[in-house]
Order: sequence, then structure tokens, then C-alpha cells
Amino acid sequence: MTQKIALVTGANGGLGTYVTKALLDASFTVAGLSPSIKASDFDHPNFIALPMGLNSLDEAKKAVGEVISRHGKIDVLAHLVGGFAGGSSVADTDDSTFQRMFDLNLNSAFHILRAVIPHMRETGSGRIIAIGSRAAEDPGPKVGAYSASKAALVSLIKTVALENKSAGITANVILPGTMDTPGNRKDMPGADLSQWVQPASVASLIVWLASDAGKDVTGAAIPVYGRGL
Repeated sequence: MTQKIALVTGANGGLGTYVTKALLDASFTVAGLSPSIKASDFDHPNFIALPMGLNSLDEAKKAVGEVISRHGKIDVLAHLVGGFAGGSSVADTDDSTFQRMFDLNLNSAFHILRAVIPHMRETGSGRIIAIGSRAAEDPGPKVGAYSASKAALVSLIKTVALENKSAGITANVILPGTMDTPGNRKDMPGADLSQWVQPASVASLIVWLASDAGKDVTGAAIPVYGRGL
């Protein structure tokens, strides 16, 4: 029970791969959740693959139950699941795109938070770290659905911090600028990569927030803008 247990959602994504490896390197046991994840994705004895989604509270509870049954607790939730859609003004955004952004960026968090928080409250401790976006506080044109969903996530995490401040649980959200991931490189050829945030920097911040050194930080929306400030 002294081993720290981290649940990482979106663990094999562009950012998730860095976060999972960083937590494993920091001696955490990591349960990595993603519909397509496999144990072979991370060659480490302390990695557990959870090939599941977060489309409902039931799915979230099933994933959390798997971790609790194996380890008895979850010390850290790093919620990285999310998605991006842009290119249309608010007036031209269709219902399905708007709903998809809220399903990926807000509802997935809502499901996993409701599944994890009761267990953290039972143990009297826990670290919750979510990935928002610079667009949550600094929106631009033609990304309205994305920006709104990430802004709602920031509000949700700050509320969780307030509701659990006396329960030994911290909750923070990181707001990165454009990150240097394979997906972003593919979608934005010719961009100035020197302005982008390195995923390893965000992963290091997550490890710090999950460590004893980060115990006094809660309710924060932390900007990580890199040279794109």
C-alpha cells in the first residue's frame, strides 16, 4: 500500500505516452486507460493496461474498480483524454461537432471524477490533474466549441478542488499552448515548432503536482505557453 498508484486516461496518446513514462520513471505504478492500449505499449513491470473508454459513468466505474481491486487505492488521477475540432465560426458549427467537443473534453472528465473521488475521499488523500488548454482562457476565432468545452473543464476542476479541500484531495488543471505532438505536426505542417510546448515539460509538471512537493497547490489553472507566450 506504500506504492503510489496513478490512473492515467488517454495514456497512449501524444501527451499520454510522455506522462505515463514520466510517472513510471518516478516509481509510480501506472494504470493506463485507452480503448486501444496494450500492456506491450509500455515495457515496464509497474504498468497496467486498461483497454476501456470513458463514454459513461458505468465505464468509468468499471475502470476504477479494476484498479481498486488490484491495488486498493488510486493516489493520482491524470486525466488527459480530450480532442480538438476547429475551422468553423460559432454560427457555422454543427450540433455534432459541438457535442463531440463536450463529450471528449468535459463529459469524460465528469465520468472519471465521479468514479474516482469517492475512493480518494475514503483514503483521505488524492491528486487530480487534468489537461485543459490555453484556449480555455484565451479563445480565438473558429475554435468556439473546443474553447467552450475546455473552459467548462477548468470550472469543473476548480469546483472539485473547493469541494474536497478538507478531504486531502488536490485538483488542478494545466493549460498548455500548442503541444509538439505527432498529431499536431501532421495537422499543422509548416508551423513554427519552436513556439510549441514540449510534452515532456507538461509530463514533468504532472509528476511534480503528483509528488509531495505539490501538496499545497490546488484549485489552480496553470498556464504552460512556452515560447508562444
